[in-house]
Amino acid sequence: MTEIAVYIEGGGNTAEQKAELRQGFDALFANEKSKSREKRGSLKFVCCGGRQQAYDAFINSLTVNPKTMNALLVDSETPISPVPQNKVEDAKARVAHLKQKDGTAGRGQGDGWELRNVPPERVHLMVQCMEAWIVADPDALETFYKQNFKRESLPKRSDLEQEPKADLYEKLRNATKETTKGEYGKIKHASKLLLIIDPEKIANRCSRFSLFREWLAEAIDS
Repeated sequence: MTEIAVYIEGGGNTAEQKAELRQGFDALFANEKSKSREKRGSLKFVCCGGRQQAYDAFINSLTVNPKTMNALLVDSETPISPVPQNKVEDAKARVAHLKQKDGTAGRGQGDGWELRNVPPERVHLMVQCMEAWIVADPDALETFYKQNFKRESLPKRSDLEQEPKADLYEKLRNATKETTKGEYGKIKHASKLLLIIDPEKIANRCSRFSLFREWLAEAIDS
C-alpha cells in the first residue's frame, strides 16, 4: 500500500480555488487514482497556490511524512532542454533547472531551491507552464468555449514544451477573447478545462507529462 502526495503550484489564494484545481487534477489523473485505490493505496494532489508555497510544502512533507511518496510538480517557467533518452538523466536535469539562481531569458531570477537531498525522480515540471497541457487538446477547448473560439490561433507545434510561455499565453488569449466565456483566465477556467482535456493528447505533445505519468504508475506499483 503506497501513499502518494503531489504538491502542485497553482490554485489561487482561497481554499475554494485550491479545491477546484484539485478536482481538475483528480479528473485528469482519474486512471492513476483508480489504480491506486485498487492496490489499497492513495494518490492525492495538494494545490498550494504559489510555486514557493508548493516547494515549501513539499520539503516540509519529506520530513513530517517520510513514509509518504512525496512529489513536487511546478512550471518550468523558462525553456529546458528536450527529454534525453535516459529518464534518470532527465530527472537530474529537472532538479538542476530548479536549483538555478541566475535569471534566464524572459525571467529575472531562478528559483535557487535547495534539492540536494531530494530524490530527483520526485521532481516534475509542467513545461513551460500548465497551459501547455491545456492547449494540447483543441477539441476540449472548442467544446468549452464554443461560439467564436478561434482554434486556428492555438500553437501548431507538435512539441508544446518548446512553445515559449509568453507566446503560448498570447495564442490562448487570442483564441478565446471573443467567446462568451471571455478570454482564458487561469483561476476562472483552468480547473474546469482540466476536467475535460484528454491526457493521451497531452502525452502526445508534452513529453514530461508522460514522464510524470510513468513515475506515478511506478510509484503506485511499488
